[in-house]
Amino acid sequence: MTSAHQPGHQSEVTLRVNGKPHTLRVDHRRVLLDLLREELDLTGSKKGCDHGQCGACTVLVDGRRMNSCLLLAVTLDGSDITTVEGLGGDGEDPHPLQRAFLDRDAFQCGYCTPGQLCSAIGMLAEAAAGHPSHVTDPAAPSGRPVPLDRTEIRERMSGNLCRCGAYPRIVEAIEDVIP
Repeated sequence: MTSAHQPGHQSEVTLRVNGKPHTLRVDHRRVLLDLLREELDLTGSKKGCDHGQCGACTVLVDGRRMNSCLLLAVTLDGSDITTVEGLGGDGEDPHPLQRAFLDRDAFQCGYCTPGQLCSAIGMLAEAAAGHPSHVTDPAAPSGRPVPLDRTEIRERMSGNLCRCGAYPRIVEAIEDVIP
């Protein structure tokens, strides 16, 4: 019988997490969410469904939003990871979207909030880069920033569930930070 902790089942990876490099020996089966929570003590990202269906574990990987419960950590060697803990940078001030969530009371229990925040930041970048969604007008010029109205925001955030039903406030908070 082979132990799961033998060197053949692990690789060394270097991740830049919230601006800080971390070199870790990682089991090939370990997902990013567990590595963040258990090895780096970054517990903001939550384990909701563990199947990539709820979005509670959403983080930014090289600027793109991804479900960390589905990503094998070993495949992310050299990647830049941003969790909710890193959104405000090194400063004491929260990210403008975090401030908007607080101002709009865009959370209830708060469990989904870290994933909502990371997803919203990724979504704003996607729209700014001109990536269309399912509801984007097909006649819209390709590659140009997509205007974000409530319908676009709801569609783009549809992968993040809130069991408390704070959706109207979440949409309002996102609208508050649209340039």
